[in-house]
Amino acid sequence: MNDRREIFGWTMYDWANSAFTTSVVTVFFGPYLSALAQTAADANGLIYLLGIPIKYDSLFPYCVSVSVGVQVILLPILGAIADYSHLRKRMIVFFSTLGAVAAILLFFTTAQTFWLGALLFIIANLSFGASIVFYNAFLPSIASEDQRDSVSSLGFAMGYAGGGILLLLNLILFQFSDKLGIDTGLAVRICLASAGIWWLLFSQITFRTVRSRRAARHVPPGESLLTIGFKQLGNTFRQIRQFPETVRYLIAYLIYNDGIQTVIVVATLFGSQELQMDNTSLIFVILMVQVVAFCGAFLFSWLANRIGTKGAIVSSLIVWSLVVIYAAVALQSVAEFWILSAVVAIVLGGSQALSRSLFADMIPDGREAEFFSFYEISDRFTSIFGPLIFGLANQITGSLRAGIFSLVFLFVIGLAILITVNVPRAIREAESARLEEVAATA
Repeated sequence: MNDRREIFGWTMYDWANSAFTTSVVTVFFGPYLSALAQTAADANGLIYLLGIPIKYDSLFPYCVSVSVGVQVILLPILGAIADYSHLRKRMIVFFSTLGAVAAILLFFTTAQTFWLGALLFIIANLSFGASIVFYNAFLPSIASEDQRDSVSSLGFAMGYAGGGILLLLNLILFQFSDKLGIDTGLAVRICLASAGIWWLLFSQITFRTVRSRRAARHVPPGESLLTIGFKQLGNTFRQIRQFPETVRYLIAYLIYNDGIQTVIVVATLFGSQELQMDNTSLIFVILMVQVVAFCGAFLFSWLANRIGTKGAIVSSLIVWSLVVIYAAVALQSVAEFWILSAVVAIVLGGSQALSRSLFADMIPDGREAEFFSFYEISDRFTSIFGPLIFGLANQITGSLRAGIFSLVFLFVIGLAILITVNVPRAIREAESARLEEVAATA
């Protein structure tokens, strides 16, 4: 544990994959796919898949939902297989490569092939989520308990840096594409492919430095990895009562992270609709968030050393709550939006990094991938509930500010549950489960 070269290699996967999140998911692919689908839509704005009508600007959200739905089904099974077989490194290599290649192939998404682009995005986003499970599962193996906060924070910081740098380069290309003789569509396609190339190239550093801890386990006669995965998963569900504190923490994380992710998603909508900010200004806000979040990850790592990991997360959620309330009640100017976005960026890096490291302390040795699959599912569920709450509040009241204010309940409820989590007891429960498994196999 705590090998500096291996830790650096591990954090470089955050650097590598964040390019996909920022350049593809957040900025370029959604508007581009919607524009292509609009050109193929009928007079009612509908396109058709196997006779099913789809509003052209709903295609991208549907792609996100499909990829998340498949993850909910597959990730726990994949995690169980990885823990049993000890093949988590091979699995992260496979899904990372698959996702990166799919992202590179987005270059070929045009008006004639936008359905192919939608399918490639689903594959890339699904592979991204799967690779993150196995990536996170290495954290307890490479860093001792007293180092996990700083290592997890370094990983998130590297992610914000890597994603931000490529996004900046892509924005420069996009802004000056006409002077380079490149039309807008080609510029977007180059930006999409660049994220896949970035992901593929820099992930090689991770693959060459992170070591497998156990020899691969052979499948018993008459079994397959799939049947073993289902059995392992069923065994975990039967034993779930052994981890009440970990389950409580997962519930808290599901709720407050729902609020975090929804704020990220709707912030640009709020800026454009309420404050009349143009797309260029909003993209520069996103870049600023990447830079400040890089610093925030280290700041909260320092804070965790002073008041404990749980205490630092609690502090961040209090700030999140105050930010949401201020945005809903008092935010009026573009300058205030920039300042509030900077505050969000500070707590964003810290709350996410420390949430990951705290969970790593609560899971039994040898079952990291399986437990982190549930963690990733909790993260992915944020594509469902938070936006739904925001949308309903906005639709009922006709006010985006009411939608923003409704999110404070997610932070307050998540915070209230988190406060009740007994972290030392959760660690003892995980250790007891490990000892029982060792005794059973002795």
